[in-house]
Amino acid sequence: MLHLKDDEFNMIVSYMKTNYGISLERKRPLIEGRLGNHVLSRGFNNYKEYFEHAFKSKSNNELVSLINRLTTNHTFFLREKTHFEFYRDKILPWVDHTLKCRDLRVWSAGCSSGQEPYTLAMIGRNYFGSLSHQWDCTLLASDISDRALLSAKKGVYSSEELRNIPSSWIKKYFVQVDDDHFEVTELIKNDVVFRNFNLLSPFQFKKPFHAILCRNVMIYFDTPTKNKMIDKFYQALLPGGYFLIGHSESLSSCHHRFKYIKPSIYQKAP
Repeated sequence: MLHLKDDEFNMIVSYMKTNYGISLERKRPLIEGRLGNHVLSRGFNNYKEYFEHAFKSKSNNELVSLINRLTTNHTFFLREKTHFEFYRDKILPWVDHTLKCRDLRVWSAGCSSGQEPYTLAMIGRNYFGSLSHQWDCTLLASDISDRALLSAKKGVYSSEELRNIPSSWIKKYFVQVDDDHFEVTELIKNDVVFRNFNLLSPFQFKKPFHAILCRNVMIYFDTPTKNKMIDKFYQALLPGGYFLIGHSESLSSCHHRFKYIKPSIYQKAP
């Protein structure tokens, strides 16, 4: 494996922190593991030369590849299942009983390869049933990895990746494309809009959200960055809206205005 020198490590840590707010100070093995072979395959003898090339890349393709490799995370359908049960049992009934315009607004921030927003879309279809056509349930799903977003838009998953999905959902919301792969139906794909979005950017949305899921994303940010981001999420929610983070995450060490509901689930004051 190509060794990452201290000056090279500091170089990429500083770049990711400045441009994306992502803290990699404790991720040295991850950087070496995800970039080492790639740097060599691109014809570079060390990380410094590669980083300088990527940062100055006129086409930006190499920089995109670098970002993809450092930020793409493993995920799967119905990860942290209690969140989806809360969405089905609490958030959707709240919206159903209080919203007259029938415009449900949900944001999956850090959507990776699409399992989270597609699951939310399927739950929404199941909940509203025959009345689904009366609702605008289009979800926003964002990530900074173009590679993850491309995979998400394709919506093709192996049978192993679908192991947690109820068989009735597979029959209803997937089309088998070969012996081991299934594709999300156009019905569900049309319920999700994917966008490349940097969470450090200003949140300039036309309307506030009823729910925002940002799960297992903020573990990459330091506390000051988290505080700023959490405040932006708070402002982007409607009063009474919900904010869901990963089970391993907590807002206890952060400054925030959210009401604690249960572990990893918070609410903006109604």
